[in-house]
Amino acid sequence: MAKVVIMEHPLIQHKLTFLRDKNTGSLEFRNLVSEIAMLMCYEATRDLPLEEVETETPVAVAKTKVIAGKKLAFVPILRAGLGMVDGVLALVPSARVGHIGLYRDPETLQPVEY
Repeated sequence: MAKVVIMEHPLIQHKLTFLRDKNTGSLEFRNLVSEIAMLMCYEATRDLPLEEVETETPVAVAKTKVIAGKKLAFVPILRAGLGMVDGVLALVPSARVGHIGLYRDPETLQPVEY
């Protein structure tokens, strides 16, 4: 069920331009990675299932929607994916975070798990 999604949103493309610029400093780079991750998370969660709940507002009880199912988890691939965690947690602060450790073998160029 592998699927590649190319995100062509104008804001993502715009921010990638500055991310790739050799004159971008470390702080700006980290901020851009976080912002891009937030935009990617917004797009990736577009089709999450919702369920209806009742919420008591100051005026009356309202029928509202929440994300259905179990708690979300984000699992970045170390080390490069770590910079994206803050951006996705800004949108889904209750999500769990795991980690996958991979590096590319310099001779075979194959991924190695650690």
